[in-house]
Amino acid sequence: MLNNPYVRTVVFSRVLLNLGIWVRNFAILLYVTDMTDNNPVYVSLISVAEFAPIFLFAFIGGTFADRWRPKRTMVCSDVLSALSVFVVLIAVHNGSWLALLVLTFFSATVSQFSQPSAMKLFKQHVPAEQLQSVMAMFQSMVAFFMVIGPIAGAFVYQKYGIEISLIATGTLFLGSGLILALLPRDMLEETSSKRQNLQQELIEGLRYVWSNQTLRTLGAAFAAAGLASGLIQPLAIFVTMENLGQDKSFLQWLLMVNGVAMLVGGGFVMAFAKKIPPQTLLALGLTVSAVGNLGIGWSTSIMFTLLLLVLNGFFYPTIHIGINTLILNNTEGPYIGRVGGALTPIFMGMMVLGMSLGGLLKNQLSLFFVYAASALLLLIGSALLIPLFKKKTSTASVLEQ
Repeated sequence: MLNNPYVRTVVFSRVLLNLGIWVRNFAILLYVTDMTDNNPVYVSLISVAEFAPIFLFAFIGGTFADRWRPKRTMVCSDVLSALSVFVVLIAVHNGSWLALLVLTFFSATVSQFSQPSAMKLFKQHVPAEQLQSVMAMFQSMVAFFMVIGPIAGAFVYQKYGIEISLIATGTLFLGSGLILALLPRDMLEETSSKRQNLQQELIEGLRYVWSNQTLRTLGAAFAAAGLASGLIQPLAIFVTMENLGQDKSFLQWLLMVNGVAMLVGGGFVMAFAKKIPPQTLLALGLTVSAVGNLGIGWSTSIMFTLLLLVLNGFFYPTIHIGINTLILNNTEGPYIGRVGGALTPIFMGMMVLGMSLGGLLKNQLSLFFVYAASALLLLIGSALLIPLFKKKTSTASVLEQ
């Protein structure tokens, strides 16, 4: 896969970009808690700044990504993110720490244009039989940075402070853009002279998703999985304290074990990707996660909980790899951005809804009930995929050969 110049270049750029994002996120989190004496309102605003652009701009960003040339879009996005970091650095130097929230919001907004452009680039230049392996590689990279990212971000901030952290972030973003500039020139698309207006393209993208059975099915599974994920997202700390009887600082070890398992799982899927249809990967990931969530909500044993976290982490990459591969294999090139922009907010919206309900349900009922509800929703999501097994996709045909 790395012999493909498009895959190789995007991988190297994403290494710098992911490292920059983690340094930025942790430096901002730690700095804001220091400046506000751990004020939960301001800390929560950081999450709002990270996730709000997904609701507001994912579909619009995907539509523009379909219109624009992917290389140019990605390079410009990284350069703009880098410039915004240095502008905010000046504001922070002058004592305006609230500018950090603006930086987070702006950078997350730009990502809504850059990410679908990368998917479009892969659709154009990666053979269909390699798409699932490429998605596995990128999921492994995400898992890798989930393990080392918090350590790197916390180290840079605690050792050098917020200003050096921002300089490092901007430099890494700029480096990512410079690497992407090495990509071959974007190819001209035949449809470029027949552009509709933006509103027409937005409507056409929604119609495309609705008319495609596979994408409709994915949307329903997205909704169930997003709600399931959101319900338990804020409750891991209560598993640590109530179920396991540990101090809240023990949570970092649970997260680390889960992250390492995700890294190993992503590598395993990458090695065997060609032999497993994407719908099988997705259904397997959802089902195993359901069993794992049920056990984690019930377990009071540290060792058993750690084993379940390893199980969940190992199979978690199969969910995202299966989803991304199904989208790429069942979407025409000119619609890649809009399809991703339509489906991603479904997951994120349901996840935020679940996050708002999880704590309330836990207080009214029990921790185990919330984890059991999450498991049930994941099983429903897996069951919704049954029509995909009855339909012979082009990817399945290639894999069977």
